[in-house]
Amino acid sequence: MTYASAAGNFRIALGGDCMLTRRLSVYDEPEFLALRKHFCDCDAGFVNLESVVRRWDEGTPGITRGTFMTTPPQLLEDLKWFGVNMVGCANNHAFDYGEGGVLATLAHLDASGLAHAGTGRNLAEARMPAYLETRGGRVALLASTATYRDWNRAGAQRADLRGRPGVNHFVTRHGITVDGPAFDALKRMSRELGFDTARARDRTHFYSDREAPEDGGEDLSVFGQHFTKGDGFTQTSAGDPDDIADHLRWIKEARRQADWVVVSFHTHDFAHGSLAKAKTKVELQEPADYAPAFARAAIDAGADLFVGHGSHTPLGMEFYRGKPIFYSVGNIFFQNETVPFFPDEAYSRFGLGHDATPADFLDARTGGGTKGHVAHAGFWENIAVTCHYEGGKLDHVRIVPIVQGHGSPRAQRGRPLLASGAKAEEIIGRVVRLSAPYGVRIETRNGIGIARPA
Repeated sequence: MTYASAAGNFRIALGGDCMLTRRLSVYDEPEFLALRKHFCDCDAGFVNLESVVRRWDEGTPGITRGTFMTTPPQLLEDLKWFGVNMVGCANNHAFDYGEGGVLATLAHLDASGLAHAGTGRNLAEARMPAYLETRGGRVALLASTATYRDWNRAGAQRADLRGRPGVNHFVTRHGITVDGPAFDALKRMSRELGFDTARARDRTHFYSDREAPEDGGEDLSVFGQHFTKGDGFTQTSAGDPDDIADHLRWIKEARRQADWVVVSFHTHDFAHGSLAKAKTKVELQEPADYAPAFARAAIDAGADLFVGHGSHTPLGMEFYRGKPIFYSVGNIFFQNETVPFFPDEAYSRFGLGHDATPADFLDARTGGGTKGHVAHAGFWENIAVTCHYEGGKLDHVRIVPIVQGHGSPRAQRGRPLLASGAKAEEIIGRVVRLSAPYGVRIETRNGIGIARPA
């Protein structure tokens, strides 16, 4: 007698950013139910829960310039109806309602039975895996975010003081190289404005060497950025080695405790080529330097797949050691325009008073629909993916194109439907193009992209 999971047959559906504010189970369009079937036919269904699960009186508005996301707790049942049974919580919206919002989210997710990872009452809890039991085996989920504000970070526990609730943060280091004349101008400006003198004062006060480093002959820190003198202009990024080592420690733990290990990763950063050329955010296409490096290290440490999100658009994919890396699967539920309330500072940003309504704020923020996400169709054309394993190895990946109602009224758009025809080909075509540099070949069958490891 053997366990069913010993056969190594397993399916998992992956969706991107989930900003859920409205019911799901009341709708029955064939294209919607067909997409739901892709999730329900799998053993596990994952999304990145980019919201705070809370009631009106739970948590206090934090400090952010984006949408203050709220998902009513009862909508978690609709998410489960859709076929989702595990969620990542490490992202830049997890702290929209402060520590109280993080704690409310944890409590509501625990009550729902959804497996969740990426936030916690302290850093260890935020960093540790969550586990889901399925017929295909035990699944471990780990989630982290490279996009966060310093006060969003979960804090480590000590013997004499409890930790801080927050997100599992991924520490990055960003560098800018400029040519000689530009570097000399920055150095002169830093000297004449007293910035270098201020840094010298900091080094005699309560700052660590890391917080107030000495500037070298070819290096300069100014405006919160690190500049290096070089032959041209470029931007680079890397993960912090010590921080990466701790992330990998938990991935190795998951490998020892589960049949399948999923790593969720949230970031808004991109590589220099995209940053220097893209005219709109839809055109940002190359993941930041640290993302491929961490994704491959995660697989080396034992992850079975790496799923990225944060761009709100699909990016490329690759196979590394026969395992899939998705740099972004975009959005799955994009309902950030039907949030029922916003704090005062959101309104005041646009000169709106206390008589303004949420619709007034949203109209002002988008310039009446002329800017932001609503102005670009690319943010509303995304993918979900399903990974199919046989005999313990990945057999193939299915890329499922979805549309989310660009151009529809605010009360309708944001819910995904299975795309078809020319639009499906266009969405899959973007993934084909962005995956080609990684040597991935994708064919299309009946409106679905199929990719296999080499």
